[in-house]
Amino acid sequence: MSKEPSMRTPLSRVRYLGSAHSGTEHFWKQRVTSVALVPLTIIFVFIVAGLTGRNHAAAAQILGSPFVAITIMLFVIAGVYHMWLGMQVIIEDYVHSDQKLTLIMCNTFFCFVIALSCLYALVKLSFGV
Repeated sequence: MSKEPSMRTPLSRVRYLGSAHSGTEHFWKQRVTSVALVPLTIIFVFIVAGLTGRNHAAAAQILGSPFVAITIMLFVIAGVYHMWLGMQVIIEDYVHSDQKLTLIMCNTFFCFVIALSCLYALVKLSFGV
């Protein structure tokens, strides 16, 4: 293999590939979701504490409340999205093999399944279906 010199400048080879472009977007999305998760987690803990010691009918009635259901849905969506972003960054930073793309795909599918399962269970409890 012969190494032919590239006609591109060093700046054009790395443009839009540094931390000032793609990494910043991940950074801000993680920070926004973590800030959103602070009040959502506090509310979620109070909801779960209120469910302790209750039977299924009482828990379904509490989870059927629109405020409670929407709050838990927001908690699940923000939490799973934050988890997806964090694991993607970890995989990109610390996996240095051919399996990086496979792991990123598995991370995406896993997070999607978790979010879908949680939201389905919550909708089923909320509407009593």
